[in-house]
Amino acid sequence: MTPSPAPPGSGTPGLDIPAVTVAPGDTATTSLTVRNDSDIVEAYSLEVVGECRSWTIVEPQRVSLYPGTSETVTIRLTPPRSPEIQAGEKPLGVRILPTEHPESVRVPETTVRVEPFHELQTGLTPRRRRGWLRGRFRLTVHNRGNTPVRVGFTPGQAGEELGFAFSPAQPALEPGESTEVGLRVRTAKPVWFGAPVVWPFTVETAETGDREEEQARWDDPAARGPLDAEFAQIPIFPKWLLALLALLLALLLAWLALVRPTVRSAAKDAAEEAVRPRPAPAGEQLPGTGADNGSGAEPGGQEPGAPSGSGGDGSTSGDSGTTAGRQQSSATIDLKTAAGETRTGTYRVPADTVFEITDIVVANFQGDEGVLTITFGDRKITTIALETFRNQDYHWVTPIEIPENDTVTINVTCAKPGTPATGRQAQGCHEVLNVSGVHSRTTQ
Repeated sequence: MTPSPAPPGSGTPGLDIPAVTVAPGDTATTSLTVRNDSDIVEAYSLEVVGECRSWTIVEPQRVSLYPGTSETVTIRLTPPRSPEIQAGEKPLGVRILPTEHPESVRVPETTVRVEPFHELQTGLTPRRRRGWLRGRFRLTVHNRGNTPVRVGFTPGQAGEELGFAFSPAQPALEPGESTEVGLRVRTAKPVWFGAPVVWPFTVETAETGDREEEQARWDDPAARGPLDAEFAQIPIFPKWLLALLALLLALLLAWLALVRPTVRSAAKDAAEEAVRPRPAPAGEQLPGTGADNGSGAEPGGQEPGAPSGSGGDGSTSGDSGTTAGRQQSSATIDLKTAAGETRTGTYRVPADTVFEITDIVVANFQGDEGVLTITFGDRKITTIALETFRNQDYHWVTPIEIPENDTVTINVTCAKPGTPATGRQAQGCHEVLNVSGVHSRTTQ
């Protein structure tokens, strides 16, 4: 700088401050020469002014000069490594105040160029996340440098099992600014059973775009290199559920192997017991029961044209015992019906008798599905869904009387044949009705 003219009778300092470049965190110096051109001894106070004042000092801060002498002072600049000291050119001024002639104050100026520095501080939380298919993490990024930056993220994994998504993908940060970035980690395939599968991965944070400055320095130990984390993929079904399914399977196998055959055998025995005719006492029989006594009765307990099985698939049989002129008797109707058809089986009461019925037993030993109707003459006794029973019995204290030539009838509609004890589905439905009671003669 060229010296400023001094007022008459005052000293004039020589002013010249070279420009200086300084890096934050370092120290730079420049100098200023103060010259006394006056004819008296003068003392000068030096003070830094402007934006650089907080981190700049002058050594010494006061000089005394004889006329015609000069002294060089040192200006020391120590900007802190902080985002508050942003990069760029900043003005620097030094106020020189003469003691004897304060009106001759001067403020020489220069330019200080603050170099940029780059520093990112990053963190990843949590470091371990559990989930079935996806997990959410949170990245925190703090720009501790003194220049604006745009940040990008690079995930890393040993395989290709994980997918990564960042939101926002490339945030822009001013000096001193921080932000949070969401990270979603997702797997392509679920784990159904077993232990959790752990997928480790890393995330690297770096500035994006071109710059002439050197690469960012990582001064924070927590921010050096990539950040490590892991996603623990838990199974859809826990271990205890697998053990429970194994137990249920074992119980099912035990049922099929032990209990089911016993149940089928019991059902078969009950059905056979229901259709087994009762033995009649020797020498006693119901008129028309099929004994060869010269009465002209046909075998099977029927008089000619009396008891019959309608539809061709029903058959009847009966037995009886005599007690004081009244004959205990039972009759069986065995009816087979093809799937999807309806058929009828009957038992006709012999002539000159009245059948007093006290008990009936219905056997559905195959487990058929359909409808069965029992009728005594014109009187409907009951209608039953076949799938609701295997053996069904009815008993009356007061007998139901059926007159001569009237019929006991079962009508079966076969919806679906069942499965007998053989384990193979039957070709048609098969039901058995046994009626028991007393035959009384109407004439002597």
